[in-house]
Amino acid sequence: MKNLINYFNSAPDFHRVLLLSFSFFLFWNIEYFYEHAKNKVSHLWLNAKFMLTAAPVQFVLGYLMNFVLKWTQNHEFGLFHQIQKVNALTLFILTFLYLDFCEYAYHLLMHKVKKLWKFHLVHHADKQLDVSTTLREHPGETTIRLLFTTLWVFLGGVSLWALIFRQFIQIFSNVLAHTEVRLPEKVDSWLSYLFVTPNFHHVHHHYLQPYTDTNYGDVLSIWDRIFGTFAQLPKEAVVFGVDTHFDECNLNTFSKLLTIPLISDKSSVKINMKG
Repeated sequence: MKNLINYFNSAPDFHRVLLLSFSFFLFWNIEYFYEHAKNKVSHLWLNAKFMLTAAPVQFVLGYLMNFVLKWTQNHEFGLFHQIQKVNALTLFILTFLYLDFCEYAYHLLMHKVKKLWKFHLVHHADKQLDVSTTLREHPGETTIRLLFTTLWVFLGGVSLWALIFRQFIQIFSNVLAHTEVRLPEKVDSWLSYLFVTPNFHHVHHHYLQPYTDTNYGDVLSIWDRIFGTFAQLPKEAVVFGVDTHFDECNLNTFSKLLTIPLISDKSSVKINMKG
């Protein structure tokens, strides 16, 4: 465990980029082999452009995160600094559960608070869900998400190594959750009791309520089961997008997608897909 702690305390950022790239390459090719979806390259190109807006936000707010990590460590501030005589493995498990619950709460807020939802809507407006949807995050949401993460780290007094360790797991999990290839139902019925799976997360991307407001879990699915936000749908019933913003779901240029949070609610027309 000591070697792991030393590694994650000093792991360079490009290691996370490598993990993201490997996960992306792996699942994108699995999708291509099994699903044979059309326009995958153009869809990837569109969603990948969001990396251009995410990078400067992550760079700037990364300095704030580093300051908070050092400050809480130097002042022994936060929840986990109050826990005494806990071994490193137990500390990591507790930190993981804490941060995963915070991610669940953050995700719920992005759906329930109208002004926040306008930014998160860009992610949900993807009607062709695949691994590239993982990259599809409005820069406004990137800012909001990282500020919330910094707040959780501050309140918890989270250690750098535990945060980075969890981010490695989170990267792989989030890419897997957005792949369009579903797991066999028997496998998923067991695995999704604890972890977020593609089958589980596809329901969250279904275009109709109440399913859009279910399955908020980040890495773990347990919070949805505990708080009553868990739902299931068979593959053939899932349609990706957002019913109240199908005009916006049809936007196929990066610049137009960036304007979604600026579009008046009155301009959004609910469409009956059966009609």
